[in-house]
Amino acid sequence: MAHGAQTTFHPSRASQRIGMAVAVALHAVAGSVLLTYEPARSALLAVAPIMVSLVTPPRQETKQPEPTPPKPKPVVKPQPKPPEPLPIITAPVETPSPSPIVVPPPPPPPPPEPTPVVVAPPPPVVTAPIFAADYLDNPAPPYPSLARRAGEQGRVVLRVLVNPSGKADEVEIRTSSGHRRLDESARDTVRRWRFVPAKRGDEPVPAWVLIPISFRLEG
Repeated sequence: MAHGAQTTFHPSRASQRIGMAVAVALHAVAGSVLLTYEPARSALLAVAPIMVSLVTPPRQETKQPEPTPPKPKPVVKPQPKPPEPLPIITAPVETPSPSPIVVPPPPPPPPPEPTPVVVAPPPPVVTAPIFAADYLDNPAPPYPSLARRAGEQGRVVLRVLVNPSGKADEVEIRTSSGHRRLDESARDTVRRWRFVPAKRGDEPVPAWVLIPISFRLEG
């Protein structure tokens, strides 16, 4: 089988592929025709096998395609977190306090009734014992002769306790005359006197009485 002159050209990649496919198809058709034809198949088997070499068109230097930059990894945006639910702030519900019960103050206690003042009756007037009444006949004390001769004079005050019956229970010298004989004469005489007793109202009571007695010499 004769091969035509090879013309070197630089077909495009698609033309090369088409030409190769056509050549292969033609060879395959020729081979199948030869094999189906018996005399030709016998003649072919008798002769040395024919080496068929396919002329590979020169490889056109093609520029290595620039490596495609790797696609950037898709940035996975983090899914935003769902917003947290806002806390529900519940204002404390102020329960209206019941109205305060105003208890009126207790009425002031009534003023105490004035305590009746018991006016005690005035004590009965105590009258002093009486010793100078004319009807009592009380004698005057005698002037001692020795005292007269000596010219003794003075005033004696006697303190006498008169009992309810009108007698002198006790006779004391309250103020001395300065002369014992005059004091003794006055005291001894008054012990024998009778008195109108002291009275509280109408009741006779014991009481003290002062009795002055004077001793004077007449010129």
